Amino acid sequence: MFDLKQELHRKLQAGRAGLLSKLDGLSEYDLRRPMTPTGTNLLGLIKHLAGVEYEYLGASFKRPAPETMSWTEDGSIWHGADMWATADESSEYLIGLYKRACAHGDQTIAELDLEAPGWVAHWPEERRDTTLGVLIIRMVAETAQHAGHADVVRELIDGRGGTDQDELGDQDWWREYVAAIQAAADSFGAGVPADNPTD
Repeated sequence: MFDLKQELHRKLQAGRAGLLSKLDGLSEYDLRRPMTPTGTNLLGLIKHLAGVEYEYLGASFKRPAPETMSWTEDGSIWHGADMWATADESSEYLIGLYKRACAHGDQTIAELDLEAPGWVAHWPEERRDTTLGVLIIRMVAETAQHAGHADVVRELIDGRGGTDQDELGDQDWWREYVAAIQAAADSFGAGVPADNPTD
């Protein structure tokens, strides 16, 4: 018989594992360097999701995190401090924090029903009351979104793509594939609106 909670939990665990796999084999520098104009970086994604796990699958059910996070304590989280690793925050610490937060969330999921009432302190007052089911869905979506970011960031760092990269083709295949995409884009001209082509 289909078990909705079990399926949601499985999706969440798969997303977590996919995110963590993007950190494999990288230097401290590559784990933390900003790779987009808005500063997206791998350790920042891990740091952010650790706090979200502890909040949505912990504190929201009167199971606060058993450890403190300085960026939450001092309020700097609201200024983006949870989205990057400071020089004194090691990758070992942040990855460990994330794994502990996930284990904390797993225990909440194991102990409660999907209909169990929860409460999110920072949500607008009229919708702070929620349930475990809603927050697992929220956590699955949040993890999937940031795992996607991690996919792109990792590819920008060293060219390592998704799990099916090698199955689809070798370097020559990918070079031809990207060239075909570029040629299609070039047919519209760089930066020229499609409805206003130049001569």
